[in-house]
Amino acid sequence: MHSFHYQNGTLHCEGVDLAALAAEHGTPLYVYSGGTILDHFRRLSGAMGAELDCLVCYATKANSNLAVLNLLAKEGAGFDIVSGGELFRVEKAGGDPGKCTFAGVGKTRAEIELGLKKGIYSFNAESEAEVAFISQVAGELGMVAPIALRVNPNVDAKTHKYISTGKSENKFGIDFSSIREAYARAAALPNVKIRGLQMHIGSQLTSVSPFVEAVEKVLPLVEELKSLYGIEFFSIGGGIGIVYQDSLASGGSDWWIAKDEKPLTIEEYAGRLVPLLKPLGLRIILEPGRFMVGNAGVLLTEVLYEKRGTAKTFKIVDAAMNDLIRPALYEGHHEIAPLKEPVAGKTEVVDIVGPVCESGDFFAQNREIPAIETGDRIALLSAGAYGFVMASNYNSRPLPAEILVSGETATVVRKRQTLDDLIAGEVVPG
Repeated sequence: MHSFHYQNGTLHCEGVDLAALAAEHGTPLYVYSGGTILDHFRRLSGAMGAELDCLVCYATKANSNLAVLNLLAKEGAGFDIVSGGELFRVEKAGGDPGKCTFAGVGKTRAEIELGLKKGIYSFNAESEAEVAFISQVAGELGMVAPIALRVNPNVDAKTHKYISTGKSENKFGIDFSSIREAYARAAALPNVKIRGLQMHIGSQLTSVSPFVEAVEKVLPLVEELKSLYGIEFFSIGGGIGIVYQDSLASGGSDWWIAKDEKPLTIEEYAGRLVPLLKPLGLRIILEPGRFMVGNAGVLLTEVLYEKRGTAKTFKIVDAAMNDLIRPALYEGHHEIAPLKEPVAGKTEVVDIVGPVCESGDFFAQNREIPAIETGDRIALLSAGAYGFVMASNYNSRPLPAEILVSGETATVVRKRQTLDDLIAGEVVPG
């Protein structure tokens, strides 16, 4: 579900005209639908929580704007964090550190100390060396650290190689063949409390089968750990995919409807997993990120120039790979939607490219889209996850503004960077 649709000839986010936002605030511009985010959270927590003690810990790395985090905190969400900075953000947004799970393979002393002092729910440790260090730091502070080990179940999620995390060749977690011994050694450490078990097999999964395979493989281990160490929770991670090719309600136009991609529904996800997890009698933790915010965001950009060559036609826009790097980094697909409702049947095959001096600076290649002209504004759909959070100042380009929409109200939740902001903190030696 998302809240982007054509109304009176222009693309809207909920009740707000995106063309009017672009005219007022300029482009590039990120716009998020608060209603979409809340709908996704409520449906997932409702489906999984109806029969389970389930805590949904939003994966903060997907979109860490304070306004987004605050929306979810007010709904009672927990948070999956991977840095001290994310913990800082969650607390500033009104989130409860006691509902935070701290993941990541390279936690520093400062981050471990911060997590302990703030009282996080669990460190999800990814190696035995990390567990030993957490115990050491906790001991130095006179504290006991709550931990879970992350098991790598060696399940192929069949996703992009950069977002696969559950195979033995990935850097994440402890090998399934070694996990029992790792727990035994952790239990002998003086300053840790074993609280649970965690796994995560990868991102952008559009089939429930890998989830089921991983859970079925790990269930006997969970039952054993519950018996031996009294674990309280089993985290099955995140990874629920979204459909990046999506249709909008547009008077019958169907040029962007995906013909070969179907979303993994919450009903199917819960229907297959709840019966497997319920007999455990444990708290089940989910760590969704992209699912919550991916289709809740768009990046608005303006066509600056058209360049027609013998091989291709390029539409050059004012957004660039520094604003949204997914196409360059992951070969990520984002549908292109003109802010002005397109005329049915009037299309062209083009490359949508940015102004950055890199051949990888593109948003679409050889893509059939509605005909657009210089000065037109377009939306890059499904840009709510891993968009702004991965943006940079490459080519000394200021970061875009971010806007959160609720109904007919649009709020600037991050101001556009200025040129002075670009050099803040830099010093020319005397």
